[in-house]
Amino acid sequence: MTDSISTIRREALGALERIGDSDALSAWRAQYLGRRGAVGKLFAQIGSLPKTERAAFGQGVNALQQELDRAHEEHRALMESQVMARDLEEGEIDISLPAYPRRRGALHPSTQTHREFQTIWADMGFQVYQSRDVEEDDLNFTLLNLPPHHPARDMQDTFYTTDPKVLLRTHTSPGQIRAMRDLGDGGTKPIRVILPGMCYRQEQVTARSEIQFTQVEGLAIGRNIRMSDLKGTIAEFAKRMYSPNAKVRYRASYFPFTEPSMEVDVECFLCGGEGCRVCKYTGWLEIAGSGMVHPTVLRNGGYDPSEWSGFAFGMGPERITMLKHGIQDIRYFWSNDLRFLRQF
Repeated sequence: MTDSISTIRREALGALERIGDSDALSAWRAQYLGRRGAVGKLFAQIGSLPKTERAAFGQGVNALQQELDRAHEEHRALMESQVMARDLEEGEIDISLPAYPRRRGALHPSTQTHREFQTIWADMGFQVYQSRDVEEDDLNFTLLNLPPHHPARDMQDTFYTTDPKVLLRTHTSPGQIRAMRDLGDGGTKPIRVILPGMCYRQEQVTARSEIQFTQVEGLAIGRNIRMSDLKGTIAEFAKRMYSPNAKVRYRASYFPFTEPSMEVDVECFLCGGEGCRVCKYTGWLEIAGSGMVHPTVLRNGGYDPSEWSGFAFGMGPERITMLKHGIQDIRYFWSNDLRFLRQF
């Protein structure tokens, strides 16, 4: 069988030396290195050989394939250099002309905000936990204290699949259950995680709402965690994200999976609290919803609420990006308009 390897090697390298144009080079590659080429046929013969010969023959075919690949690339490079030299000699390329400027890409504005979020929360001891976009109804709603027919489900118009128990997640909160079950070691270990990701809601697309958007959820579970811990954590985040002198206020609210719940506002960093169009002349910007993890949610995550407690929060990076840069239309984030993206 080694004779067949040597024969193909000799034929292929000999034919390659006589090739002078790109079409012939492509045909050569197909003949010897294509899926149905000569080398591929050698690979197909391995299974029919005695077991004692397969390894040695396979190594030989592999070596042949690598050698022909190298020879092909070297010949292609040689042909390209010959063409360039001929063009220069004939004056078809003016090497004195300035080169075209190379445009450098950049991170999407949402990605930049996400990375800033993750850096801040990592410094505060939170790890990133990735959860799935396609979720089960139980995890997206029921285990978060939103049983079937709960009125709060109407707040989130949901994309369901053909299976009514499977959907596109409407928020990153189902990741809380998964994180508690995956990292909590049966409800015996404290955890601190953030859960960034895409969410989907069947909403009317407007300048302020989209059918897809990103969120960053946060979750901390431990013994004797209190509302004061949540307030202090959010205040520290605001100082690191916006300004060391950032002022924060808290407003009572309602979320089924936290009790008590609150909205978090930060003093408008554009007008310094004086009032402007972005903050609707209130001097405050809403940045998060938060609260203490509901005992039912703790129990569904594997923790005993009589021994463990925790807090959770959710933030919208697009909203914060819009506020920081004065962006008036959320649809710009998903339009792929280079005139918009190049500003960042």
